[in-house]
Amino acid sequence: MESVTLAAPGGELSIWALFWQAGWVVKLVMIGLLAASVWTWAIIIDKSIAYARMRSALNRFEKTFWSGQSLEELYRALSERKTTGMGSIFVAAMREWKKSFEKGARSPIGLQNRIDKAMDLALTREMERLESRLGFLASIGSAAPFIGLFGTVVGIMTSFQAIAGSKSTNLAVVAPGIAEALLATAIGLLAAIPAVIAYNKLSSDAGKLAGRMEGFADEFSTILSRQIDEKVAAKAA
Repeated sequence: MESVTLAAPGGELSIWALFWQAGWVVKLVMIGLLAASVWTWAIIIDKSIAYARMRSALNRFEKTFWSGQSLEELYRALSERKTTGMGSIFVAAMREWKKSFEKGARSPIGLQNRIDKAMDLALTREMERLESRLGFLASIGSAAPFIGLFGTVVGIMTSFQAIAGSKSTNLAVVAPGIAEALLATAIGLLAAIPAVIAYNKLSSDAGKLAGRMEGFADEFSTILSRQIDEKVAAKAA
């Protein structure tokens, strides 16, 4: 067990002073939690911006899609640049549509299934992008308090050892060592609370975005199914 000396009575109890007076194990715990907190806020900011951009992209695509522009024109415009969200789902479906008809697809049911699978794969990729790094927030939210508690337990144990060695239970002597140990738990909560709140909020936002894209995929599948039926009827005639 690491050895520490008790702070002098009346010693400084600022956060910075408590950090430097702590043992090396407690310091490592604090540094790790602070680094996790910084990374947590970086993810929160990045995801908030990304979700806002995704919402704007979905709104723009829906406005364009329902404006009456032909599917061929929209496909040519979107296939020439990188797309996200509904645009990716639309391009994946149209690409499969064009490939199938260029190769002389004969089974309308098979074509519909291939288009649906292409849209499902595109939707899955979009969801993976939306939900990436959210698992880190969940992990920090659940683990950070226990990591901080570990630092506190180690700090209190070493403080009690120092108290036993000094044979003094004066509150002015004991308090700084206990405060050093409790600081680890405080930092753990500081990292965990924003992570839990952000994870719940961002997961809810991701679910809403996924719902919009799934709704579009279903609507577009219906539109293509109708066009497939029309083409089959025209060939039969």
